[in-house]
Amino acid sequence: MMIDSDLSLKQLEKRISYIFLNNSLLKEALTHRSYLNENPDWAFNHNERLEFLGDAVLELGVTRNLFRDYPNDDEGKLTSIRAALVNSLMLATIADELDLERYLFLSKGESKDRGRARSFIMTNAVEALIGAIYLDRGVESAFDFIDAFVMPHLPRVLEKRLYKDAKSLLQEIIQNKNKQTPQYEVTREIGPDHDKVFVVAVFAGDNKLGEGSGPSKQEAETEAAQKALEKLQVE
Repeated sequence: MMIDSDLSLKQLEKRISYIFLNNSLLKEALTHRSYLNENPDWAFNHNERLEFLGDAVLELGVTRNLFRDYPNDDEGKLTSIRAALVNSLMLATIADELDLERYLFLSKGESKDRGRARSFIMTNAVEALIGAIYLDRGVESAFDFIDAFVMPHLPRVLEKRLYKDAKSLLQEIIQNKNKQTPQYEVTREIGPDHDKVFVVAVFAGDNKLGEGSGPSKQEAETEAAQKALEKLQVE
């Protein structure tokens, strides 16, 4: 649902416990490229530059916490844990927790899309929001957001071993269980060439284990493996 009132954005600020000094940054962070196509007079840019910035700030914030709190773990393990905390599946979960899609500025077509492309848009919006907070009040404020909404997922990552390479771990489990090797198949390609989202399913024989999406086939395969692992753990 697209919401464009300042009152509604104040609800989001309350939800994230952060008040913007420059409200324009918040609106830019929530503006998808598609919205500008239907609203050429919109006074704000789309959020892709903020997403680029927020991605780097997010990695730095998570890295700082892991470096400080796990002094005995080597670089390889810390890198894997960080990847599990900043990947698209985790960010989509955080977007859902914040109910972020209620506040996005989307085209009418994108607003109706309930598929994986929408999840990808929300993932990018989380990164853009972090970038906006960084520009608004600096790195420590951005780190506060990361501490409040990203790092609480660390115990689950450690407990479920989500920091392990998802594709390798899934292959190990399926080969031990079914004597099969997981196979990945691109089931759909969404969007134009410059902004394409790949949807990939992973199978063990004819059994579909999970499905993922991403801007590259590799990222989509990784998310599909992560979804399959979570499904197997529930079962």
